[in-house]
Amino acid sequence: MRVLLIEDDETLGDGLRTGLGQDGHAVDWLTDGRLALDALDHDDFDVAILDLALPSRDGLDVLRHWRAAGHALPVLVLTAYEAVDDRVTGLDEGADDYVVKPVALTELDARLRALVRRRNGHSDNTLRWGDIVFDRARGMITQRDRPLVLSRHEQALLTALLERPGQTVTREQLGSRLYGWDEAPESNSIEVHVHNLRRKIGREAIQTVRGLGYRMAGASE
Repeated sequence: MRVLLIEDDETLGDGLRTGLGQDGHAVDWLTDGRLALDALDHDDFDVAILDLALPSRDGLDVLRHWRAAGHALPVLVLTAYEAVDDRVTGLDEGADDYVVKPVALTELDARLRALVRRRNGHSDNTLRWGDIVFDRARGMITQRDRPLVLSRHEQALLTALLERPGQTVTREQLGSRLYGWDEAPESNSIEVHVHNLRRKIGREAIQTVRGLGYRMAGASE
């Protein structure tokens, strides 16, 4: 998944970006509330982690701005404020989850998966398409009960397609999902990853929708 992280603590932010990155997520990191205000206007993310005590504009201001602008992105508030009133305020202002620091990375990752799962209308952590099964809790993708060895980008691409059964995923959406601000893709990188993924799971598994993008074969719109 692509994660927008807004955290001004350099040590914590670097640790979260590194840890979530090792779990296969693309993480874009901001340290200033003012910069976060318009972040959703220009990029697509799967979920946001939002600190409340930010310079320039606090996290609640950022959250109110996002919701007033109509952004429905799942937001997990990660903060040192642990009073019940603070949690209630954060949830009432539009947060989807509220976690008090410190938090184990494994728990944070599980909460992010749950938010994205609910947003996409999935009842559990398993994605299935034909003989392909992705257990997101274990991070394991199998085909005909055999593990698939995929690169981080290949797994992100396949996940994006599996999460949207019956839908075409555009090249722009895939590019946003695979690459963060610090990673510049080659012009044909999506096509290369699709080619490599087809070689591993079968050429007919992924259908090209001319001029738009890709979808899992057999889906109808």
